[in-house]
Amino acid sequence: MIRIRDIDHLVLRVRELRPMVDFYCRVLGCTVERQQDEIGLVQLRAGRALLDLIPVDGPLGRAGGAPPGVEGRNLDHFCLRIEPFDETGIRAHLAMHGIDAGETASRFGAEGSGPSIYIADPEGNTVELKGPPWQE
Repeated sequence: MIRIRDIDHLVLRVRELRPMVDFYCRVLGCTVERQQDEIGLVQLRAGRALLDLIPVDGPLGRAGGAPPGVEGRNLDHFCLRIEPFDETGIRAHLAMHGIDAGETASRFGAEGSGPSIYIADPEGNTVELKGPPWQE
C-alpha cells in the first residue's frame, strides 16, 4: 500500500523565470535550493517542500507543449501552509509588494478548516496561503 505523508514538490512551467523567482523568494520567502541551467530548472525551498520552476523555452519546458496563459493553466491552484496566520501582517506584507489579496475565508485543507487567502503569482497561477485549522 502507498501512504502519502505530504507534498514533496510542485512543478510550474513558466514563461518568464526571473519575475517568478523574485515573487516566490522576495514575497513568499522561498529560497533557491539549486539551479540546473543545462536542463532549465530552478528549485525553490518552500518549507519542507520544493517548488520547481521550469522555463517553457528550456529543455524540460519545451517537452510540456504550449506555455500557460489565459486559455489554460498547468494547475488550478496550490496551497502553502502558513504559520502563524496573522491576517493583518500577511495583508500588509502583500500590499507592500503590490500583491492584491482575495478575501479571507474558511477553507478546508489537509488539517481541516481554517483561514486562507488567495493571491496570484506574476504569471496568474493561484496560490492559497492557508493558516492552521480553527480551534474547536
